Amino acid sequence: MKKLRNHPQLNQQENLPKAVNEDTDLCSLTDLEFKREIVKILKELREDMSSNADSLRKDLENIRRSQEKLENSFAEIQTELRAVKTRRNNAEERISDVEDRIMEITQSGQQTENQMKKHESNIKRANLRIIRIPEGVEKDKGMEKIFEEIIAGNFPNLKDTEFKIQEAQRAPNKLNPNRPTPRHTIIKMAKVSDKERILKAAREKQNVTYKGIAVRLSADFSAETLQAKREWQEIFKVLKGKNMQPRILYPARISFKIEGEIKFFSNKQKLKEYSNTKPRLKEILKGLL
Repeated sequence: MKKLRNHPQLNQQENLPKAVNEDTDLCSLTDLEFKREIVKILKELREDMSSNADSLRKDLENIRRSQEKLENSFAEIQTELRAVKTRRNNAEERISDVEDRIMEITQSGQQTENQMKKHESNIKRANLRIIRIPEGVEKDKGMEKIFEEIIAGNFPNLKDTEFKIQEAQRAPNKLNPNRPTPRHTIIKMAKVSDKERILKAAREKQNVTYKGIAVRLSADFSAETLQAKREWQEIFKVLKGKNMQPRILYPARISFKIEGEIKFFSNKQKLKEYSNTKPRLKEILKGLL
């Protein structure tokens, strides 16, 4: 026994601390120490599980709140979409009302223009002017017969209409008697309505010919009116090039479309005043007014 006590390894084991640490071999523990260690481990495990459960509950609560927020946001978006749809429908109704009103105003303006035409006192308003009929063709058959052939050859729907012609003659060439182009032909109709029907048919057909030669039919205006119409020609070309749908109206007005509206002007001064309020139009008409 004395020899065993003096053994070096036994002496080192006796010098080890009695307390059990994390690195202690469980197999070397006594029953009591082993039980204590197991209880400690179970206690720590229970605490970890409790802590994890609390964290999981918090995470689930946060997820639930986030879901509620998303649902509320989705409901708000749906409400806003319904409001936008309602506003769009209201806007479409207002636009429709405005378009109806514009149509009424346009029709009223057309009626006013028709009344002005009806009460026009210009004696030449029942006259037609035919341009580009070759000189000399009237010697054999007369201008009235040539006019009837133009009507029959270009406007089948009008050939059976009994138009009353009071007079048909060449216009005198006052400015340049030696010019090479044919003189215009003036057809004096008995009724203004007959002239208007023929001009309407000519506008619809566009290409009017006489024996293969392109001719043009227009209303016969006074010299002042013709000059006023000529003054619009350059402006008409520029506006047409910009696709602004220009038209030269009776007797010498111009109309065109700008910003979705049809504007009418009876002279260049009024057009100039209007263009000063529209920078884009002013730039387009630069040098023409």
